[in-house]
Amino acid sequence: MNAQPSAIDMERSALNINPGGWAVDSGRPIATLLGSCVAVCLYDPKLKLGGMNHFLLPSRTKGERADTDVVLAGDFAMEVLVNAMLGKGAHKSRMVAKAFGGGTIVTSIKMPIGVRNAAFAKDWLEREGINLIGSDLGGPWARKLVWASATGDAFCRRIPVSHTGIEEVVKAELDYEQTLITARPKKIELF
Repeated sequence: MNAQPSAIDMERSALNINPGGWAVDSGRPIATLLGSCVAVCLYDPKLKLGGMNHFLLPSRTKGERADTDVVLAGDFAMEVLVNAMLGKGAHKSRMVAKAFGGGTIVTSIKMPIGVRNAAFAKDWLEREGINLIGSDLGGPWARKLVWASATGDAFCRRIPVSHTGIEEVVKAELDYEQTLITARPKKIELF
């Protein structure tokens, strides 16, 4: 008898991605931890091919520092994921999506990053004609996501903000917000 692996077994063997990360058909499950970030999982059911990204903000803004990591932006992260899937033979017309995250886990943040990320993901998928077949977006919690890229199955566990370890997510998001507020373009001196 061939038993299906449990979500816990999948999590243990998963390839973990961080903000700005993405993976397609890694040969093992893909996992990430989300606060206000969003992860979009794309799947081509005919090829049984899937991938996931993890982005921190909807898009880069004009005037943003040149050294800001572009892969943290949703507009770039979505294009990279779709192109990687197309490169492995997927067809955009067959792709379906699942989206997770966008939580409001830090109530002191002045910019509604999670809300903006969730709205961006839904809008982008609709504009590109990719059907969103499942989601767990928003709310006052973080999430642990495990994506079985070969089957299109997603396992999402909500984590209360008071849970041990969430302090790291909260601190990282507060630090990132501060860099956005204080970001100033650097002067470049040509010689």
